Amino acid sequence: MSNSKDNKIFIMSNIIDGKKLAGEIRSTVKQAVSDLNDIGVSPGLATVIVGNDSASRTYVKNKIKSSNEVGIKSFNYDLDEKIDEEKLIELVKKLNSDEKVDAILVQLPLPKHLCASKVIDSINPDKDVDGFSLINAGRTFLNRHGVVPCTPMGCLLLLRSIKFKMEGKNAVIIGRSNIVGKPMSQLLLNENCTVTVAHSYTNNLSKLTREADIIIAATGKHHMIKKDWVKKGAVVIDVGINRIIKDKKTYLVGDVDFKEVYEVASYITPVPGGVGPMTIACLLVNTVVLAASRRNIKVHKDLESLIN
Repeated sequence: MSNSKDNKIFIMSNIIDGKKLAGEIRSTVKQAVSDLNDIGVSPGLATVIVGNDSASRTYVKNKIKSSNEVGIKSFNYDLDEKIDEEKLIELVKKLNSDEKVDAILVQLPLPKHLCASKVIDSINPDKDVDGFSLINAGRTFLNRHGVVPCTPMGCLLLLRSIKFKMEGKNAVIIGRSNIVGKPMSQLLLNENCTVTVAHSYTNNLSKLTREADIIIAATGKHHMIKKDWVKKGAVVIDVGINRIIKDKKTYLVGDVDFKEVYEVASYITPVPGGVGPMTIACLLVNTVVLAASRRNIKVHKDLESLIN
């Protein structure tokens, strides 16, 4: 559909409904959990949260709720903000050896006195549900079988859901974090995209994005990506979740100025309702896959198709 404005023709985007796709994935996971239950296996997810960060608490609450809804057992550890690093790692090692626990999630960010990389690397790679450990990061980099971080995996599934041919396309990822930007670049390289990873030191960023067929925005800056940054027909995946206050009300918005970019992109994800639900859905997928893999059980065929 097109719209005439100032004598120019703009595309009106198709919205990629992450909430709907995540619901379909959760249904698949629920069936996979039921199948495992039939042979005496009960997938278990341990979540560890340190401190009182409100956003982290909301995320963990949603993850626990979603896990329970699909039949995954939850083991939850709510720790004081001043916990010693040694005690936190001691807990992680205890969970590593707990046969009831198939997947371990340490919610980030951690308080500043704790070394996140040291804590994450203490997780058994075969229980590292977020895929952040050194071993799983290496497996992702080398395109070997391992745990893929949940948000990049969700972005990839969103792109696949619109039957978008990624091979040969130019992709620009804005943000180089270990959680999103870096693993996302590897996933898109595996899809035969030509990938540029941009960041706060990148010169002429808008020039790069105007040449992109795919834009993955993970900047942490609300409404940073404007219409004139996006070429007509590009696909835009908005990873950002930013809280802004307007008229004494709090709103969730993305890194992309949705109202503007909607006019030129061919597909775009909303915030909320785009990448966010997919991140949690992929966490559930990873948990079940880990539960099956630890026991050398063939993973449910519909989950197999998602992760390959």
